[in-house]
Amino acid sequence: MVTGSSARVVVAAPASGQGKTTVATGLLAALRRRGTRVAPFKVGPDYIDPGYHRLAAGRAARNLDPVLVGEKRIAPLFRYGSAGADLSVVEGVMGLFDGRIGAGGELAPGSTAHVAQLLDAPVVLVVDVRGQSHGLAALLHGFRSYRPAIRVAGVILNQVGSSRHEQVLREAADDAGLPVLGAIPRTDDLAVPSRHLGLVTAAEHGSAATRAVEAMGDVVAAGVDLDVVVALARSAPPLDGPTWNPADEVAPRGRPLIAVAGGPAFTFGYAEHEELLRAAGAEVEVLDPLRDEKLPAGTAGLVLPGGFPEQHAAELSANTRLRAEIRALAATGAPIQAECGGLLYLAEELDGTPLCGVLPARARMSPRLVLGYRDAVAAADSPLFAEGTRVSGHEFHRTELEPGSGGPPAWFWRGAREGFVQGGVHASYLHTHPAGQPGAVERFVARCAR
Repeated sequence: MVTGSSARVVVAAPASGQGKTTVATGLLAALRRRGTRVAPFKVGPDYIDPGYHRLAAGRAARNLDPVLVGEKRIAPLFRYGSAGADLSVVEGVMGLFDGRIGAGGELAPGSTAHVAQLLDAPVVLVVDVRGQSHGLAALLHGFRSYRPAIRVAGVILNQVGSSRHEQVLREAADDAGLPVLGAIPRTDDLAVPSRHLGLVTAAEHGSAATRAVEAMGDVVAAGVDLDVVVALARSAPPLDGPTWNPADEVAPRGRPLIAVAGGPAFTFGYAEHEELLRAAGAEVEVLDPLRDEKLPAGTAGLVLPGGFPEQHAAELSANTRLRAEIRALAATGAPIQAECGGLLYLAEELDGTPLCGVLPARARMSPRLVLGYRDAVAAADSPLFAEGTRVSGHEFHRTELEPGSGGPPAWFWRGAREGFVQGGVHASYLHTHPAGQPGAVERFVARCAR
C-alpha cells in the first residue's frame, strides 16, 4: 500500500471557473468508493472548497498557502495531513501560475505552480473546452513549456459537447504531447448555489451538498481514467523531511475552556487551529450561535472565525441570550479572537439588524469586493500578538464597518488602520493561518488560562 505522503497529484487549470472543484471533489469521491484512502488539500486561503472535499474524502481538508505559513511549512503540513492516506488530491487556486500580485520571482508566491513545485507533484490540467477545438494544442503547449520545472502531466477535458468534439480535442492534446486522462460531458447538473464570495458552504447546503458530491463522483468515475490518475500520483518521488506536529509548535499553557464558533454561520477556519489550541492545553468546545443560547459552562475564551453571518443575521440577532452572554464575557476582559465574520458578529448591527454590540461600530453590505494578501503589523498588545508583530494575512469580504478601526486598531498596513483591540478582544477583517502563527495560539491559551 502506498504510504500517506507518497502518492499525490495537483489538480490545476488555465484560469478560474474551469471545473477544478468538480474534478478534485469527484476524484476524491470516486477513489474513496474504490476503497482508496484519500487526503484532500486546497491551495490558498479558501474555506469553501475544502468543505466539499471533506464530504468527499471523509476526513479533514487542509489548506496549503506558502504566503500565510511560509514555504518551508508546506511539505511538513502536507505530510501531516496525508498521514494514513493512500493518495492525496491537491486542488489548485485560480490559474496554474496565478498567485500573489506584485511579488517577484519565477513563480508567483502562493500559486498552484508554487505549491506543486514545493511538493514535487505532477499536475493535471482541467480545461473547460467549450468553444475550443484545435486551438487547445496551443494552450496546452504553452502551459507545458512556460515553466518546464512544473510537470504538467495530463489534461482532463471538461464540458465536452459531443463525441466528435472529444475526438478533435484528443487529437489537439496529442499534438501538444499531453495525454488526455478523461473527458467530462457538458452539463449544468453539478452546479451548487453561489453568492457574493463564491459557493455556498457545504455546511449551509446540507443534504444537497452531499448529493452534489455524489454526483461529482459519478461524473468523474464515468469520464476519467482513475487507474491512470492513480499511476500518475504514484509517480511522484518520495517527499522526505519532517512532518508538522502541533505538539512541536506550542507548549501547554494551562487547561482553559475555549469556545469556538461553528455551524452554518461560521465555517471559515483551519483544521490546524483547534489542533494547536488543544496542543497548547485548551479544552475546545464548538458553539453554534444559530442554535446554542448559552456559552459552555466555564468558558474562558472565545474564537469567532469567519463565515457568512450576513446570510444568517436575523437568526443570529434573534438569539438574544447568547448575544448578552458574549457581551458579558467581553466585559470581563476575557480573550476573544474575531476574524472577518466574527468581527461583524461583534458589531452593533449589520444593515440595521442588531448583533452583539461588543464593538462600537456598525456594519453594512458593500458592492465592493475586498480581496488580497496583506503584510500587517500588530498595532497594540493583545491576547494574540505583541505590539510590532509582523504577519501575512488575507482579506476577503463584501462588507464594511463604520468606523473601520478602534483606538488602538488591530493592524497597520500601508498606512492603513484596521480592526479593534479592546480589552481582551482582538477583532479584524484579516484572516491569519494558525500554523503560520503558532505563537499567537499559545499566547491566546495562556491569556485564557489566567
